[in-house]
Amino acid sequence: MSMLARETLAVRVAKALGDPTRFRMLRAISGRGEVSCQDLTELFHLAQATISHHLKVLTDAGLVSARKEGQFHFYRVHRDAIAAHGATIVDAFAEPRRARRAGRAP
Repeated sequence: MSMLARETLAVRVAKALGDPTRFRMLRAISGRGEVSCQDLTELFHLAQATISHHLKVLTDAGLVSARKEGQFHFYRVHRDAIAAHGATIVDAFAEPRRARRAGRAP
């Protein structure tokens, strides 16, 4: 993946995680392994449509995926996507090599 594509994805992920509810929702899904939209509605005391919207944003950012079973959708976290996001952020803000070798800021 090109650096531009990685940066574009990093911005999408950052926007998805920029909402406190989505951040907490991602943590809740992560802690449970897999969770249904119905369970999230009960956990967060939000309308099903609001939960669905947040899940769509998280899915579009590649942070979660859904598995359909009957009429229910079960969501799980893509831990590799979170790790990749962290690595992209670290790479994007790493000190330039020349400045590090010389012991000075850029």
